[in-house]
Amino acid sequence: MTVQIILASASPRRRELLDQIKVTYRINPVDLDETPLPNETPLDYVRRLAAEKSAACVAQLGGSLPILAADTAVVLDGLIMGKPKDREDALAMLRQLSGKMHRVYSAVSLRGREHGQAVSITEVRFRPLAESEIAAYWRSGEPADKAGSYAIQGLGGVFVESIRGSFSGVVGLPLFETAELLSRQGIGFSNE
Repeated sequence: MTVQIILASASPRRRELLDQIKVTYRINPVDLDETPLPNETPLDYVRRLAAEKSAACVAQLGGSLPILAADTAVVLDGLIMGKPKDREDALAMLRQLSGKMHRVYSAVSLRGREHGQAVSITEVRFRPLAESEIAAYWRSGEPADKAGSYAIQGLGGVFVESIRGSFSGVVGLPLFETAELLSRQGIGFSNE
């Protein structure tokens, strides 16, 4: 199969989503400081990180193929919830999300003939969580490397009472927005 893009991410979830829409890619993750800037809004934060990731990948590889990067943030009451530092951090995040609505911001940056960006904002409501469920979920291992300490596509999906917006955006790559950016660069579904 002919490679259509470079994916500037090591995320297995982003790879699965690209596989789902039959876009062929090569992986070249980049490592950046993902600390929010002072007074940076969650929207500006995900846009900046996605753009910086794609730019860093272009700097490493040049522009032989279009480069796709993304960033996702779980946001509760205007505060970005990153990946948990440890067990206690994960449990605290899940307690905060319990019974509440939060937003998931996912930004996509595609650099090729031109630079395009798109953002998906999805509202997710958690049902109230019992302390025993939160502890059991941590023991599953799933929350350890996830923004907001949960994976909607995994066991964490049982906590989701409702969702308004992009499911794939919550997973980490909003497919509607990604497909639109790719089509503007002449990249569509592969039939190979």
